[in-house]
Amino acid sequence: MTHDLSRKKSRWLSCLLFAVWLVIGKQVGMNPTCFAKDDRPNVLFLAVDDMNDWIGCLGGYGGVVHTPNIDRLAESGMLFNNAHCVSPKCAPSRAALLTGLRPSTTGLYDNGHWWLPNLEKAHSLPLHFRNNGYQVVGAGKIFHHTAGNHPPNQWDRFQRIEFREDPWFRGNRLNYPWSRHSTFPGKFPFSGVNGLGHENDWGSLDIPDSDYDDELTVRFTIDFLERMAISRKKGKHEKPFFLACGLFRPHLPWYVPQRFFNQYPLEKILLPQVQGDDLEDLPTTGLQLAADRRSDFDRIRNQGSWKNAIQAYLASISCADDRLGRVLKALRQSGLERETLVVLWSDHGWHLGEKQHWHKSTLWEESTRVPLVIRLPDAKPGTCRRPVSLLDLFPTLVSLCRLQNPPQKLDGHSLKNLVLDPNSSWAFPALTEFRKGNAAVRDQRFRYIRYQNGGEELYDHLKDPHEFDNLADDPAYRKKRKELSRWIPEKWAPPAAGKKAFHFDPGEFTWVHRKSGRVVRGK
Repeated sequence: MTHDLSRKKSRWLSCLLFAVWLVIGKQVGMNPTCFAKDDRPNVLFLAVDDMNDWIGCLGGYGGVVHTPNIDRLAESGMLFNNAHCVSPKCAPSRAALLTGLRPSTTGLYDNGHWWLPNLEKAHSLPLHFRNNGYQVVGAGKIFHHTAGNHPPNQWDRFQRIEFREDPWFRGNRLNYPWSRHSTFPGKFPFSGVNGLGHENDWGSLDIPDSDYDDELTVRFTIDFLERMAISRKKGKHEKPFFLACGLFRPHLPWYVPQRFFNQYPLEKILLPQVQGDDLEDLPTTGLQLAADRRSDFDRIRNQGSWKNAIQAYLASISCADDRLGRVLKALRQSGLERETLVVLWSDHGWHLGEKQHWHKSTLWEESTRVPLVIRLPDAKPGTCRRPVSLLDLFPTLVSLCRLQNPPQKLDGHSLKNLVLDPNSSWAFPALTEFRKGNAAVRDQRFRYIRYQNGGEELYDHLKDPHEFDNLADDPAYRKKRKELSRWIPEKWAPPAAGKKAFHFDPGEFTWVHRKSGRVVRGK
């Protein structure tokens, strides 16, 4: 009897100690499973910037586009060919993807919103992998690239963008405190288009290929994979890794080596389809978004450089593809490919004259449709035509990598079933938000847009893939408009505190709220 009581007491004490350890472990960011044999997949997290659907596997460009490496990845994984961004602008799109929370939930609507001081309790995707026993490293543009958006405490190691290739306009300390401003080179603007400004340039610089900024990111990524391969050959136990590689291209300025321009002779460049009366059926806000930065488009077109600009964008896409190909080759050569989940995504699309618009920041297909590929080891490849959102990546990776749930309730939905079977049932459209109160809903056939002031647009992609004809006022589509409108949030968070609300110290990586004195630390 005494022996039985002693055993019960011992088991009770063991359970109590384990429970205490669990609580403490959770508080300090430890994962109880990270000390056990870990068969969870590594993650290679590939991001590109401003890449629309002008890649071979998506067919968005009417002519020939050279993206063999992205296409090969798509053929070996699950290609989501109806994937859309959360917001058509860099910072809010990336903050949403990497926190799993919509802009309407957080108030992070624009590039002037730092995510961490406004969302201190949320776990980002890299931090969540780190807290779940992964080695988390990255390089390049993952969060927005300006200072204050890549807190060191989210990573085990991170290499930032240096902006070595175009330092003549990177001198703003608040945005780029590590940059060194220099004088504009004599050949600027390299595009030959006058009046575009410093960021909207394109051309091939008089520097070696190895000196372009994205090369630093690629080299870092390849070096890490090579080190992991060596460790494995030596029989050393390594944590699974989360490796993020963020390429800046095809973001402006379109500076890439000349050989990528040579792939696209000007006489073979095709211009986007533009309809003369396309804007006549748009509501006021749609007209305003189309007109935003149209002056850039007008300068390019009026100076006879529309084809040259498209050539530069395509060259930047092919350059990014080439760099991604070298990373994927390094993964194959490392011997880790069968153990590594690969994700490729772009933060949003890009207009090149459609709707007489240049740049991003609209709620039309050109701004929202993006490449998305998920390759799970041993999963059958395929193409999924369901409408999905980049917001779904966080819960998808939590599910596929068997992580604990983060402290914040994620707004997206796991794509796990679609990764395994592209024909699985799927009840959700893709929702894109741009600034407070403006949203687009994309299902498998239609796009519905509603602006804050009540203006509406509706397009039938089966009959009108270029979104020329707004059907919002057509009584025959009233039911469809009502069906899609129910997905737009009823409540929108007020805009988050902007950069002027904080004093940011890039050296200490701290923010001090100017009114309250609240301190947020990013180290």
